[in-house]
Amino acid sequence: MPTLAKIVFHLALGLWVGAIVFVSFVVAPAVFTAVPSETAGTVMGKIFPLYYGFTIAVGTLALVAAVTLRRTVGVSSAWKSVVAMLVVMLAATTYAGVVVNPRARALRPALHGEAPDPKVRTEFDTLHRRAVQLNGLVLLLGLTTVVVVAVTTRLPGE
Repeated sequence: MPTLAKIVFHLALGLWVGAIVFVSFVVAPAVFTAVPSETAGTVMGKIFPLYYGFTIAVGTLALVAAVTLRRTVGVSSAWKSVVAMLVVMLAATTYAGVVVNPRARALRPALHGEAPDPKVRTEFDTLHRRAVQLNGLVLLLGLTTVVVVAVTTRLPGE
């Protein structure tokens, strides 16, 4: 069981961090430079529910595997930190995917009318900023988790 948990943990965490990097630094910039803003928003509006569903799923797998590994290795401060970071990451991802993104998607069509309501623009911008901040937090904690696990893992002969 520990070997399976270790494999699941590393794969899930790698997929989670990789998805964040790929969507944030490759997909979104490419879409917004390739097509007009309104179309880009529509395209990203189709991508984000899939992105959040995927990252919530792999985040859940990573957390379950980390809890299993923490129980296997005992209560080390490193694995307590890993589990705590994963809990925060999963909470932030879930909040962004279940609360922030749906509300922003609902507001987006009103931004492209003839006379968009400034209150709608302000709310959308606030939600967008919150999503970016949450995504940045999850990325930072994900990279920190990778480093903590790499530094605390002992190879034979170390």
